[in-house]
Amino acid sequence: MAKNLLYLDAVTVSFDGFKALNSLSFAAPPNEMRAIIGPNGAGKTTMMDVITGKTRPDEGEVYFEDTIDLARLDEADIARLGIGRKFQKPTVFESQTVRDNLELALKGERGVFATVMHRLSAGENAEIDRLLDLVRLAPKQDDLAGSLSHGQKQWLEIGMLMAQDPKLLLVDEPAAGMSDAETEETAVLLKDIARNHSVIVVEHDMAFVRSLDVKVTVLHEGSVLAEGPLDHVSADPRVIEVYLGR
Repeated sequence: MAKNLLYLDAVTVSFDGFKALNSLSFAAPPNEMRAIIGPNGAGKTTMMDVITGKTRPDEGEVYFEDTIDLARLDEADIARLGIGRKFQKPTVFESQTVRDNLELALKGERGVFATVMHRLSAGENAEIDRLLDLVRLAPKQDDLAGSLSHGQKQWLEIGMLMAQDPKLLLVDEPAAGMSDAETEETAVLLKDIARNHSVIVVEHDMAFVRSLDVKVTVLHEGSVLAEGPLDHVSADPRVIEVYLGR
């Protein structure tokens, strides 16, 4: 097993002279959930963009499973390696049922015609049933995705990413716009996923981060400012000054 599932060393990204990432170093071992927090402009989104191949680093190294140089790969190649990304705004096929969305997302290289003609095997149906249970949408499986609440759409998109069986799931502000009950259930859902997958969660909601009960990395001005349990980083005077005290 790789020592680090994800490893960034001295990564710098500049946009018109502004350093969005400034010699950022970060490591995440396999089978860990990590929370990334920090003020707006700290570099959280750019970090996710570098990991997924959307943005190339100007300097530094980005490795997956110790040996795979992500900086040399494009977004499609990186997705095929097993890195899935959930953006803040959910993207689902609203005119299709919940179950159909998961069927369309099942791992496999199929063209449009093959997808239309494909008949699910017993194993594929069982996998969809498992995903429906995982994302708390089994009772809604025959409903159109467009009829779901915002939080339920978030869960469905997470389920669609999990249908690809990613090794690493990147989740951007999953609690944004959710009800209190949905937020609480989302924390439990991510913990369930983290039993067998690595998860990195970017989040502003400190109560939600606390409910995850995981190691926290604080970014500021494109670098790691502090790292450790939430109580530890929350007590750091630097973190209080640049983020929590605002």
